[in-house]
Amino acid sequence: MERNLQDDEQGPGHYQLKRLLGEGGFGQVYEAWDSKLQRIIAIKRLKPQLLSSRPDNLLDEARLAASLRHPAFVRIFSIEGDAAEQSIIMEFVDGCTLREAGKRGPMPEAQVLGIVEQVADAMCEAHDAKLIHGDLKPANLMLEPGGQVRIMDFGLARKIDPQATESVVFDQTEGTIAYLAPELMMGSTLSPQSDVYALGVVMYELLTGTRPFSHLSGLALAAAHIQSSSKLWPFAPDASPAVTALVRAMTARQPEERIASMQAVREAVRGVRDGAGVPAAPPAATPAPAPARAPFGKKKAALAIGIGALVVALGGAVASGRLGDWYQQNDPFFSEAKAMESGLAALKTFERRERLEVAIRSFSAILEHNPKHAAAAAGLSFAYCFKQTSESRDDTWLKRADVSAQLAIKLNDQLALGYAAQSTVRTGQRRMPEALKLADQALRLDPLNWFGLVAKSNVLTRMRRYPEAEQVLRQALARYPAEHVFYDLLGTLYFDQGKLKPAEQAFRQSIKLEPDSVSSYSNLSLTLQRQNRMDESLQVLQQGLQVRPTGPLYTNLGNALFTRGDYVGAAEAFERAVAPPFGNNYDYLHWANLGDTLRWIPGREDDARKAYQQALGMLKPILVSAPGEPTLHSRMGLYQARLGQRAAAIDHTRRAIDLVPADPNVRFRAAMAYELLGERDQALVELTMAREKGYPIHLINAEPDLIELRRDRRYFYSTTESDK
Repeated sequence: MERNLQDDEQGPGHYQLKRLLGEGGFGQVYEAWDSKLQRIIAIKRLKPQLLSSRPDNLLDEARLAASLRHPAFVRIFSIEGDAAEQSIIMEFVDGCTLREAGKRGPMPEAQVLGIVEQVADAMCEAHDAKLIHGDLKPANLMLEPGGQVRIMDFGLARKIDPQATESVVFDQTEGTIAYLAPELMMGSTLSPQSDVYALGVVMYELLTGTRPFSHLSGLALAAAHIQSSSKLWPFAPDASPAVTALVRAMTARQPEERIASMQAVREAVRGVRDGAGVPAAPPAATPAPAPARAPFGKKKAALAIGIGALVVALGGAVASGRLGDWYQQNDPFFSEAKAMESGLAALKTFERRERLEVAIRSFSAILEHNPKHAAAAAGLSFAYCFKQTSESRDDTWLKRADVSAQLAIKLNDQLALGYAAQSTVRTGQRRMPEALKLADQALRLDPLNWFGLVAKSNVLTRMRRYPEAEQVLRQALARYPAEHVFYDLLGTLYFDQGKLKPAEQAFRQSIKLEPDSVSSYSNLSLTLQRQNRMDESLQVLQQGLQVRPTGPLYTNLGNALFTRGDYVGAAEAFERAVAPPFGNNYDYLHWANLGDTLRWIPGREDDARKAYQQALGMLKPILVSAPGEPTLHSRMGLYQARLGQRAAAIDHTRRAIDLVPADPNVRFRAAMAYELLGERDQALVELTMAREKGYPIHLINAEPDLIELRRDRRYFYSTTESDK
């Protein structure tokens, strides 16, 4: 928040204020000019309310900080002013904060070790002087051009930071939540080890480019730090094991397991640099020293009451996955019930990848704590199923899901959740009759089981038993009227039958209930496209992409642009659908869409063939496992026709038609395949059938592969006759 002043303002005494550098809980910091000594200095104006409440403490702490001689500490020259207004005159440091430096991305390990060693060396002197910093964080550490680190005891470089400087403001406490040791948030007093923890978090942030729990703030952030372990914090795959071990030793949740002093940190850094590594066990904590003085204020009991009580009060929210979802089996406060609640809540929002990881961690923690927990085994099965469908087509996940579901039923054959999980696995394996029997068993045990209702309605829809599926969904909505997933399933049911208006209403209701569910935006946009309402479809897609970009949203965007004839834009959208971080390169349909589009862009024909080959390679093993799936045969036939594989294309196309002769989508793909293979007469027959069964005319007219066919007089007469 650096700001130039319009005119030099008069500061205390002979100092002229130049510009505002930053602002923190204790006051504002200015660059200023010392007219007597002709030099640039920094002035911190203390807030009047702080002076009125504790003037002696603040000034005593400033004087004590001024006594530190280590070059890393900013020198304090004097304290100016009267009882109503006090300012601290200090050295001006030229450079950037570590917060600013960290915005460029992760730093090299050698540079980070050098920074940590400098800070630890300086803090040894402060701790020896019974001074605790209490607010070590990247925004309070300056990096000079030569690489020297300066510790800003009085917030010289503190700036408003939406990500990491949201402070716990209870009784003037200035510690920042993101870097506060867990014990401080539960009422313990400041100690050298709380500074060690903060420096460990700083080290992690410099190494990875982000702080732990960067998506959280306020009480959610506090809860995550209180309940988590740094053993779970992710590092880059190429991170040095010794450096990783050092960070975890500095940020151990329990103080007795943490590195005990800054001196030990300094020696550990040197050991890592010399190849000796980090000691297997941190040095034992020494007897508590005399009460330390903290320049940023003493720890108040109000913090423990505020944070501790609120975290306890919000325990249900934490357990349900809204404040962090961190559980460890070795935690003395570990609760199987809360972890189970957290995992099940995460499963209901599985389309967000990070929520799947929460579910897997929660259920795995329960099973490590209690290997015979049937419900956790069932929950883990669901998580693995969803991971297989949302992230990859790797059957390894489905096999793991199968094992977990079998374990759940073996441990408790009266658990509805276990049978619902096994049903979901069988649906993924396309073993529909068995999946339906398992879903029925789940609902016999618990007629209103949420997961059982989802499993049964889904498998019935997949089996095209639409009236029965709708009956199950109506029953589910009567019991769970606020659960958006049942409206999504209902919309899919209607869409598959070509009932586009009811499908649209269902998807809109799903969005109304859960605006964060991007799958609903994707489904609604596709439904609007089928109704030739392209402008509305694009608006819905933009709304969904603003919520969270995903592969399905980019796929539907590509479809909309393709229909408009914007092949370059469509190709860009489809390429995003198959590319990380938002896309899914394991979905054959995404690759086929990309191939369809690249064919019409000059110079991309070879890329189009590669995309089709990629799609075929992914589709073949799926078709082997589900030889009775007409949609798979239909698409296989079309892709083979694109690649000129005539005999195989005709065989798969005929199989699809024999399986579902009344399906307009299958008939349309058959028309495309025959036209590509030069079988115009048969293509006309199939296209006429597609029209009669309800395939939208605007999508037929938008297909560039059918340009010549649409010019055929027989197609003209067949369409005009059908329109009568």
